[in-house]
Amino acid sequence: MDTVLIAVAAAVVSLAAGFFLRKLIAEARKTSAEHDVEKLRADANREIETMRRAAQVEAREEAQKLKEKAEEELKQRRADVLKGEQRLEDKEKAFIDREKEIQRREQSLQDREANNRRMAEELEQSLMEQRRQLERVSGLSSAQAKELLLNQVEEEARHDMALMVRNVEEEAKREADRRARNILSLSIQRTAANHAAETTVSVVPLPTDEMKGRIIGREGRNIRALENISGIDVIIDDTPEAVVLSGFDGVKREIARLTLTKLLSDGRIHPARIEDTYNQAKAEVDKAIIEAGEQAMLEANLHGLSDNLIKLLGRLKYRTSYGQNVLAHSLEVSHLAGIMAAELGANTKIVRRAGLLHDIGKAVDHQVEGTHTQIGANLAKKNRESQAVCHAVEAHHSDIEPQTVEAVLVQAADAVSAARPGARRDSLESYIKRLESLENIAVSNNGVEKCYVMQAGREIRVMVKPNEIDDDQAALLSREIAKEIEKQLDYPGQIKVTVIRESRTTEYAK
Repeated sequence: MDTVLIAVAAAVVSLAAGFFLRKLIAEARKTSAEHDVEKLRADANREIETMRRAAQVEAREEAQKLKEKAEEELKQRRADVLKGEQRLEDKEKAFIDREKEIQRREQSLQDREANNRRMAEELEQSLMEQRRQLERVSGLSSAQAKELLLNQVEEEARHDMALMVRNVEEEAKREADRRARNILSLSIQRTAANHAAETTVSVVPLPTDEMKGRIIGREGRNIRALENISGIDVIIDDTPEAVVLSGFDGVKREIARLTLTKLLSDGRIHPARIEDTYNQAKAEVDKAIIEAGEQAMLEANLHGLSDNLIKLLGRLKYRTSYGQNVLAHSLEVSHLAGIMAAELGANTKIVRRAGLLHDIGKAVDHQVEGTHTQIGANLAKKNRESQAVCHAVEAHHSDIEPQTVEAVLVQAADAVSAARPGARRDSLESYIKRLESLENIAVSNNGVEKCYVMQAGREIRVMVKPNEIDDDQAALLSREIAKEIEKQLDYPGQIKVTVIRESRTTEYAK
């Protein structure tokens, strides 16, 4: 029991001792932990203080750097301000100097103006004095002297202007002549045409001379019937195996030739057969006329011609003018005028059309009164051709004054086609004689210096002496020469007479 108690007591004592021991240990640990905490706190405080001091030092250094940088910038700005102030002071000094210079110049100008005014007054007084002396010496007032001077200046200006105008006109004429020659030569080179070979007679070959008696018939009834129905003279002479048909109407002559050819091939020749054959030949010729007109229209690159004009064009195939076939001449004029119009920028359609129709009046000029130009213009109007075409047709021989470029080109092309070598049949002797006669008529007048016949005798240019013939006398001279030509010579168409009076004045400046 006691043992138990002792054991219990020992256990209680050991428990109590353990409790106190754990308590002491806990207190010791607590004390140690508190000491560690205090130590850590002290270390932390020291570290914080160290960091704070380091931060303060770094902040002071940074502040010092910023202060130094700010002081440097401030110093630089102060230096810049000082430089700016210095430049401003320099500019102010320069401005002051410039103001002084301007004031000096203004003063100089004022002095010069005053001097000029004084000199102007003196000059005016001197001029007035000179004017009074001149008026006293010359006996003219200032207004009269001014008028005289203006008249002299005006005369000199008119003289200089006349010289300038004359030079310009001469240069323009030279350039126009040069261009005209180039255009005409180009047009002629680009156009191929035949020489004149047409006549007013047709020769019908016969198989034998015995056919001449059959053509004449009993008591000449066959030949009379053929001549009456055709209107053509049938000439049967000693020419072997040939019969000559003579007549100025080419269409009738062609119908008669075709009629006689058919009669000869048929062999039956009597008045009734002649009439039937003539009607057949007339129908064939009418058809050929229309075909020739249409072919001419196509060759001229035209369209829209009326049927009447086409038929009249075809009739020109059997019409000649001084040995030149009129239809071939019309086509040639159309081509030439078209080429020249293209070179000059004119209306090529109107020119080609007017060139083809310019001699259309010759198809009926033996049936209608009037010149072939007037007849052609009327035919063109009746067949609804344009006014430009009608005007060119009427003006191509200068019966009226050409008013358009197209009319002038048709006139020039007609002259080129008719005047070119070989275009028209004419004997050399009569041609030379006519030219000599023209020159003699012109030279026989007083005051004539030289004479030139141009365009195959269609134009004569007379140079007169300017000191003997004035402008009025030149006009009268041209009229007198034209009247003498009309009285003494026989010629086709018309001849243009141009009297040229030129007066030249030369001065030398020394």
